[in-house]
Amino acid sequence: MDSAEHSDLAALARWLRGLPPSCGPVRLVAVDGHAGSGKSTFAGRLADALGGAPVLHLDDLATHDEPFGWTDRLVREVLVPFGRGGTARHRVYDWRLRRFAAERELPAAPVVLVEGVGAGRRALRPYLALLIWMETPRDTAWERGRRRDGPELSAFWDGWTRSEQEHFGYDPTRPRADLLVRQGSEGFLWSRRLPGPE
Repeated sequence: MDSAEHSDLAALARWLRGLPPSCGPVRLVAVDGHAGSGKSTFAGRLADALGGAPVLHLDDLATHDEPFGWTDRLVREVLVPFGRGGTARHRVYDWRLRRFAAERELPAAPVVLVEGVGAGRRALRPYLALLIWMETPRDTAWERGRRRDGPELSAFWDGWTRSEQEHFGYDPTRPRADLLVRQGSEGFLWSRRLPGPE
């Protein structure tokens, strides 16, 4: 895939299926970006283009107390089983009850998507076949997220934006991304990240 912009999700899905496995038999693809940047929507559409690929939402692993403290859980509950070719089982955090309240299975499918802020963090990159960054400016993404969640979560967002800024300050994803994705007027457009100033 060259550096020109593309919009054909079916072509992207074919390309992903052709990548070498990165975690056991799985091609693990991370979709990272600021909160509110469109990660979940893009991952959902890409999963459909892949014929129903599993999607792991990092919001299921994060907690109120540890918004970015999920790495060990992800490795232990998902990546280690995938590395053995087995089905992963991870606990799902309930943001209303403020505790882990369910469990979800993820098969070791040919392509599995991991979406969420920090999906491309340094500790996970060795397990990834591809790293995607949602190219939405931070303030635009945060404003969109605040509108989506409403005024009752404004205090949460105040704390979240500080945590996110701190995270990307010491572990930036965009400079390591393989693809940059932006939302166009009729869908998503992506291109290879070119070397140069960020």
